[in-house]
Parts: sequence; C-alpha cells; structure tokens
Amino acid sequence: MSAQDPAETRTDDIKAVPVRHPGRWLAAAIVLVILVAIANSMATNKRFGWSIVGQFLFDGRVTSGVLVTIELTLAAQALGIVLGVLLAVMRLSPNPLIASASWIYVWFFRGTPVIVQLIFWYVGIAALYPTINLGIPFGPQFIHIDSNTAITGFVAIVLALGLNEGAYMSEIVRAGIISVDEGQNEAALSLGMTRLQTMRRIVLPQAMRVIIPPTGNEGISMLKTTALAIVAAGTELFSATTNISNVNYQIIPLLIVASLWYLALTSVLYVGQYYLERYYARGSSRELPPTPLQRIRRGVFSVRHDALAMGGIADVSRPHA
Repeated sequence: MSAQDPAETRTDDIKAVPVRHPGRWLAAAIVLVILVAIANSMATNKRFGWSIVGQFLFDGRVTSGVLVTIELTLAAQALGIVLGVLLAVMRLSPNPLIASASWIYVWFFRGTPVIVQLIFWYVGIAALYPTINLGIPFGPQFIHIDSNTAITGFVAIVLALGLNEGAYMSEIVRAGIISVDEGQNEAALSLGMTRLQTMRRIVLPQAMRVIIPPTGNEGISMLKTTALAIVAAGTELFSATTNISNVNYQIIPLLIVASLWYLALTSVLYVGQYYLERYYARGSSRELPPTPLQRIRRGVFSVRHDALAMGGIADVSRPHA
C-alpha cells in the first residue's frame, strides 16, 4: 500500500471571518452625531460670549488666580499627604491611646463639612484665641503668637483644606498598608529591622500601587475644592473670575474661563497620575501597558509597514514587460 501524498491529505486553509458588530457602529454614529450637534450649538450660540472668553482667558487677574490655585493645591495636598501617612501609621499602632487619637481625628474632620472648617480657621481661631501661647501645660509659656497676624487668609485656607485632606488620606494610606501581606512585616522584623524601617523600606513602596490612584483623585478634588477659598477672601481662580464678572456682568463667559483653566490644570494632574501609576506598577506585571505616545508611534509604524508591504506585493505581482 503506497503512502498517501501529503498534498492530498492537506486540508484547506482555515479562513477566519471577523465577527461583525453593526450595533457598535450604529452606537458610534449616534454618539458622533450628538457630539457634532453639541459642538455646533456651542460654536454658533452668541450667548456663550466666546469673544469675551478669549479676551479674559489670559487676563492678568485670571492668571494670578491660577497661580494662587496651584499654590493652594500643592500646599494643602502636601500637608494632607504628610498627615495621612502619620495618621495611618498611628491608626495601625498597637498602642490603644495612639490608635484612638488617630481615629478621633479622622472621625471629626470627615464628619464636618470642609466649608465649615474653612470659615472656622478664618474667623473662629482668632476670635477664640487672639494670642496662641506655646509652652509647658499648666506651666510657663515660652512662645506667644498673634493669631490675627499669623493666620492670614492664605494660611487659613491651607490649614482647613490640608487638615481635612489628612483625614481622607489616612484611610487611603491605611488601605494600602493593609493590602501588603503581613508575612513581609514578620520577615523584616525577624531580620532585625525596626517597625519604622519595615514601614519605610518594605511596606510603603509596595503599598504605593494601591495608594497612588485614589491619591490622584484626591489631588484633582483638592484643585477644585480651592474654589471654596472665596469665603475666606481668597484670590484664587474662581474668586478672580467672580470679581471680574461682578464688574462687567458677563457671568457666563467668565464661568467658561474658569472652567477651561480648571480643565487644563486637572488634565496635567491626570497625566502625572498616569505616569506615577506606571512607575509604581513596575513590579506587579512583567510588561507595562504602552503609554499613549507609544501607542501612537506603534500605530504610525504599523500603517507605514502595511503600506510598504502592499507596495512590495504590487511590485511582485506586476507583469514584467
């Protein structure tokens, strides 16, 4: 019995037919029509006052308010992060007094509105304590601070926002610390490392993967919360645009100016958060997902490669003269 020819036994190549999704294309078309309609409506509606928006977008008073907004955000968020780490470590302490003090702090600042805290720091502290005395309790006082001089509007805003943020950051940091396997704590302690060394070198670097995403959200929220500084006579972005609109009565265009600046600033924070997440995710996966810039480059190279391949095929299939 002769061997069968391999060419006769070879089955036909499988032709894969991609699954069609007409519903997706229909939904995309509907969304595109809606977006075009909204964009056209906003562009052609003269009541938006786009000429006034362009006039005040880079006005000196507005840009000064933007700088104050950035300063408030950075100062208050930095204070909140430092307090959050400290309170989270205190909350996980085996000492019941330290853990209870941390819990009471978080309970108080999470349970009262931030605008109430802001007004309290701006008005209440100077009224309750015109002079702040620091020293030995029930003993001599060595330092005397005039509250009206020390606690300016800017300081009151930073204290109110930072102390409030510290309560929320403590829960975020505590969740990140708890996410690290307890066995790593025990292994580090068995090697002779102190609790502080273990926390700084072993636990916190791994907990950052859990801490960074909600911290980025808190930073973006802090940027927008600075608009409450208007109650403390602040001169940040929202206050600056409000002061201008109180003079020229162009409320809508100035609100659009403030919104455009807030969108620009939050977009910068989005990018920073994205790359921080990539940095701390290096040990969690073998290959990190490509960045948007890398995706664009791959898409360009892929299109160029396909074009060259198609050109090569055309040259081969073209009959020679």
